[in-house]
Parts: sequence; structure tokens; C-alpha cells
Amino acid sequence: MNKEIDLLEDEQELFEHYKFIVDKGQGLYRIDKFLSGRIENTSRNKIQNAAKANCILVNEKPVKSNYRVKPLDVISVVMTTPPREIELIPQDIPLNIVYEDNDLIIVNKEAGLVVHPGYGNYSGTLVNALIYHFQNLPIANKEMEQRPGLVHRIDKNTSGILIVAKNELSQALIAKMFFDKTIDRLYIALVWGNFEEDEGTITGHIGRSPKNRKVMTIFPDGSQGKHAVTHYKVIERFGYVTLIQCKLETGRTHQIRAHLKYIGHPLFNDDTYGGDQILKGTTFNKYKQFIDNCFEILPRQALHAKSLGFNHPVTNEYVFFDSELPDDMQQVIEKWRKYNTFNNLEIE
Repeated sequence: MNKEIDLLEDEQELFEHYKFIVDKGQGLYRIDKFLSGRIENTSRNKIQNAAKANCILVNEKPVKSNYRVKPLDVISVVMTTPPREIELIPQDIPLNIVYEDNDLIIVNKEAGLVVHPGYGNYSGTLVNALIYHFQNLPIANKEMEQRPGLVHRIDKNTSGILIVAKNELSQALIAKMFFDKTIDRLYIALVWGNFEEDEGTITGHIGRSPKNRKVMTIFPDGSQGKHAVTHYKVIERFGYVTLIQCKLETGRTHQIRAHLKYIGHPLFNDDTYGGDQILKGTTFNKYKQFIDNCFEILPRQALHAKSLGFNHPVTNEYVFFDSELPDDMQQVIEKWRKYNTFNNLEIE
């Protein structure tokens, strides 16, 4: 049996794509039983929910959990990320919950909050806060109480809208939406430099840099990394910096940050991708002081996940969630607006 695991991660999309080719001598097993013995850290119930969400394909067609596998069947599975081995503890951390029903929660995450526990961040995360929230609901959802249903994430120092599933069926259905690219995601970013055009598209494979595993880089020839597409549109020009909106067609780790760095427009004050230096402007000390003041107000990359739109996993009605820009970004944008007006900068 051949097995290929393709981990898709976003800010980012936490699900795995498994592919199995059934052996010639394989007996006629139910597919849920067949898969539960081959996918680590999962359960038969989780697989059955994935089937309900059309996340299990045999020879490119969705099947139910009672389908009996046949020799040489090609099975593709989209599953949410398996549980991690670390113990997750509930913590009373304030959450800005935009919307909540029996199936999902929409959170407006503050900058500085890590989404999921990991190396160096085993507590104080969004997941720790969600576990506490689930435990204190009038009717506790035991299924997700110890393992909140994240289907994507955004960086620690990026603010904005995030979806969390409240049961395994919703988790599988939303993960499938990300996989099928049917979720509308809009980001607002302040970047260095001015754009010649009003809108455009950045295409380039994204993968981890061979020199620094914490940084993502672009492989234009497609030799490494994963296909990634970002569409951008200018909102307002300030001469040395530009306010833009970004629409994701794919969801890769640091996609917007890496793509904008690649085309010469790093995010303002992005210390990972070089945006924390003065990349455009004058050599005057007064200008340097202005930039330092902006960096002090906004001590992070200028990126906000502004909105999400998708078909509700249960009602199938289109829902849309929007958010205001956080205060730190608004202040810096206003400072640039005034600076541009006062100095009458030419838009180059």
C-alpha cells in the first residue's frame, strides 16, 4: 500500500490530505474501518463525520462510511489535524467572540495571541481560552471540550477573524471548504513602497527557506514548496507606504508576508521579512523619528484578517463576518495620512 501525506498549513489550514491505493489482495472492508486502522490519532467517528462532509473520495467520487473498499481503489481523505500529544489546559483568557451558535464560533483575535500551543507557547493561547469557554457553556460540548476544532490559524502578531468549529462534523465540513477554496478571506495590510498598478496577483510556490526554517520563501520555478496565489488591490497611497487589501486564493504559512516581500513590498514593521527597517523615504532625522514613533504604536506587522464569508456548514446559508481595523493599525494609518498631506509627498 502506498501512502502520501500532504500537510496544508495556513496561518493556516490545519488539515491533512491522505491518499491510499488499496492492495490487490485487500478484502471488502467498510471504508471507515479500513481508514481507522491506517490514519494515526483519529477515531472511527471522526472518519464517519468526514464521510458525511464528502471529505472521503474513492476514485474521485464521495462515498459514505459504509462503502466497502475494493482492490486498487484510490482513496483520498481530507481530515482535520490529529490531536497533539501535549496536554491542553483551560485558561480564563478574554475572547472577542463575534458570533456563536451550536456549530461554530467566530473570534476576532487580538495581535500577540498565539492560536495553538506549540514549542515555547504551551499556555496562554487561543486554544487554552477556547477550552475554558467550552467548559463553561450551559451545555458542554464534550466532543470538542478538550480539542477545539481549529481549521485554520493566523500568525501570533496578525489580528483578525478566525473560525472555530464546535463539533467534528462542522470541523470536517469547514475544512473541506478551505480545501475547495470556497471561503472568502480578505486581509488589510500596510506595506512599504508604492504600486505602479491599482491591483494585481502574486503567484509563486511557498516553502520553508533552506537557510532559516522559521522563514518562508518563494520558489518561482515551482521546484519546492506549494502553489500559492494572492490577489491585492490598492486602497490608499501614502507615498512611501501603501494601504492594500489582499484576497487569498490559497492558504499557506506566511503567504501574504512572503508574497509581498517577494515583490518588494514587505509589510510595515514585519521583523521577520525585513519590514522593520526604513525601506522608503528620506534620510532626515525627523523622518526617522516619525517611523520610530509608528513602530512604537504598531510593534508588529501591519496585517489584519478583516473578513470571512462562507456557507454555514449546517444551514448552508451564506454568512459574512467583518471587523474593524484594530486601534494600533488605525493610528499608524492616520499618522501616514497626515504626514503625506503635510509634506505633500509625490506618489512615485
